[in-house]
Amino acid sequence: MVYQIYPRSFCDSNGDGIGDIPGITSRLDYLIDLGVDVLWLSPVYRSPMDDNGYDISDYQDVDPLFGTLEDLDALIAGCHERGLRLVMDLVVNHTSDEHPWFVESRDPSSPKRDWYWWRPARPGHEPGTPGAEPNNWGAAFSGPAWHFDETSGEYYLHLFSPKQPDLNWENPEVRQAVYAMMRWWVDRGVDGFRMDVINFISKDVTLPDGPQGPGQPHGSAFPGSANGPRLDEFLAEMNREVGLSDQHLLTVGEMPGSTIEVARRVTDPARDELNMVFTFEHVDLDVAPGGLKWDLADLPLPVLKRNLESWQVGLADVGWNSLYWNNHDQPRAVSRFGDDSDEHRVHSAKTLATVLHLHRGTPYVYQGEELGMTNAGFDEIGHYRDIESVNYHAAALVLGIDPETVLRSLAVKSRDNARTPMQWDDTAYGGFTTGEPWLPVNPNHKTINAVAAQADPRSVFAHYQSLIELRHTHPVVVDGRFELLLPDHEQLWVITRTLGRDRLLVLANCSSYAVAAPSDELPPLDGAEVLLATHPGSTGLDLAPWESRIYALKN
Repeated sequence: MVYQIYPRSFCDSNGDGIGDIPGITSRLDYLIDLGVDVLWLSPVYRSPMDDNGYDISDYQDVDPLFGTLEDLDALIAGCHERGLRLVMDLVVNHTSDEHPWFVESRDPSSPKRDWYWWRPARPGHEPGTPGAEPNNWGAAFSGPAWHFDETSGEYYLHLFSPKQPDLNWENPEVRQAVYAMMRWWVDRGVDGFRMDVINFISKDVTLPDGPQGPGQPHGSAFPGSANGPRLDEFLAEMNREVGLSDQHLLTVGEMPGSTIEVARRVTDPARDELNMVFTFEHVDLDVAPGGLKWDLADLPLPVLKRNLESWQVGLADVGWNSLYWNNHDQPRAVSRFGDDSDEHRVHSAKTLATVLHLHRGTPYVYQGEELGMTNAGFDEIGHYRDIESVNYHAAALVLGIDPETVLRSLAVKSRDNARTPMQWDDTAYGGFTTGEPWLPVNPNHKTINAVAAQADPRSVFAHYQSLIELRHTHPVVVDGRFELLLPDHEQLWVITRTLGRDRLLVLANCSSYAVAAPSDELPPLDGAEVLLATHPGSTGLDLAPWESRIYALKN
């Protein structure tokens, strides 16, 4: 089980309001208590922090906000002493515009000019004027994906912020520089890499215009920038040059828009590329058809179930799944997929965890998920810090979208929902810091916090402990064949896992209303043992809201 830490929001050791590496080290025993196997650390590298550290100016140093290299060495040692592995975030589709590589590349005569995607204006257009960009691509964080550099008279490509120029992986010198950096971290004791938007490293070198919908100011960059023709070549070369497979390092690729076929290919053990990828399909299902991330839509349970089933079936014989509900880029699971009301929050958080962890694959738990932390509840734009959210708010108002509608979308989908500080206790600022936190702490930390959870045998935390223990002690949870039952049921999520003579049944009511399970469509429960339940002592096929059970079926 992998536990993701967003350092800025996890634990602040020096009272400056920003989480840091010594703070993480001080909480390692909490992770051991939970049962964690791997710690994934979001970026702590030197950075101007335009995108909270995903804009890196020095890959081989730690930003002073988070501590020092010596602090990171101590964290790695602390993990290894406890039997934990540490995985670093690898952000190599782009750098910061303050990285020395890019600073040098601004000179058209520089040997590093071709390390980035520099291009002249469209023929017949005045450089720097609207519409003169080399193509019509839009950036993920609003605006065009090209920024005009007056000093050199050309544009550079940035699929995200203008301060995040894309590296040109077509240049072999770029690739070798990246691999050398990765080897440096492996030599320092790092146990693997989570690779940020790694499927964007291979692009269509012709940089064609993308499809542009009615009323959209820019075309989609995705067809020309994702899952490109050399992706497998680059990943296999990286694996070979860094020794990822040879050293049994954990690798997971964040690959927005990847299909099952792409995932099968890059995670096929015979190809030596990656161990697993993050699919984005299930976290895009609540977007209105043809809309943007912020255009909200209802998500019927059968749609969600069938999507995850397709990945289970698609990777059943080749490759491996990564399982997640939320991370630093996604809103809180219990608020999004569950019911975060006082009445149902605990049970819905437990049931969502049960369903996910009993799928086949490696579970990823994001900090605070094991407590049932909820969305932030921000009701004014001044509370937000996320560049994507702030830019969207500004752009939407310019387009005349109702301000309340904009804030409602942000309250549901903003990345800041996941970035509010970790809730350690019920004291001021949730025990996260003694200073003023960089992002407001959720007021519900008075009741939702680690101290209370660890003391309560019926807490969400205790349920996660039990799920992780099941994974560690029952091989069927890891390797068992997956089957989805009752795929069209609007409330019930029912699955079986089978390995030899061992068979588990997961029976989950994923709704805020009671439901009776149809006995004639389930395996016989005579003699079955309940391994884990949200409502201990409850029997029969009548399930309370958000009630779930894991049965070991009788042979």
